Amino acid sequence: MRVASLGMYDMPEVQDANDALWSGLATWLRRNGLDGVPDHLDRGRPLDQIWDDPNLLLAQTCGLPFATKWKGRLRYVATPCYTAPGCKGPLYRSVIVVGRESPAQSLLDLRGTVAAVNETSSNSGYELLRRAVAPLSPGAPFFAAAIVTGSHYESVSAVAKGNAAVAAIDVVTFAHLGRHCPDLVARVREIGWTDLSPGLPFVTAGNASRELIDLLERSLAWATHSAELSSARETLLLRATSVLPLDVYSVIGDRDGGKLSGL
Repeated sequence: MRVASLGMYDMPEVQDANDALWSGLATWLRRNGLDGVPDHLDRGRPLDQIWDDPNLLLAQTCGLPFATKWKGRLRYVATPCYTAPGCKGPLYRSVIVVGRESPAQSLLDLRGTVAAVNETSSNSGYELLRRAVAPLSPGAPFFAAAIVTGSHYESVSAVAKGNAAVAAIDVVTFAHLGRHCPDLVARVREIGWTDLSPGLPFVTAGNASRELIDLLERSLAWATHSAELSSARETLLLRATSVLPLDVYSVIGDRDGGKLSGL
């Protein structure tokens, strides 16, 4: 049996919508002749294990590991377009947040403080923040330290509690948190956005044929226009998909310029 995952934007409050989206995709794929389509999304394994599975049919991954660790090992299918504030077609970015009572008005005011990052392999939580502060302190650390929280939710929590001064949060995730965790979001304040970056790509196994990739691309295009999936799309903030030149992701993988201090 093949494997499917939509684990990048899958907080508990939107899991039913992801299940509905997958159910529609699975039905469409079967109607178009594909065998072995799973009934359910795989939520029982770490994402790295799912991405490494030779039976992977469809998943979503972060752009940074796609351009680095998984380069050549996963095949690109398409890029989602979201309606969250800060998104522009298939491009997204991160919102930079500080505590509600923080006096900081820009990144310049945060020199020498502690940053919270979800993972060092995250484009939105780590790499976009690193690129944002690099010009402000060439050749020297900008932050005094950085802590790894494990998720964007926990990064927002760290800033809200005062355990960190700043974090960069994927704007799609931040929009979901604003909907479903408004009390938490009310404890932080936005001071800016990072640069735009290619969105989190839909991918399939590295052994996938061109024919299968084309079929998956068509299924996603159908799903973003199907009336029966409109409620799921609204919950997921999903508007469309776009097929980008693969080399746009190589820019994410160019990590020259050093690490954030403390990591």
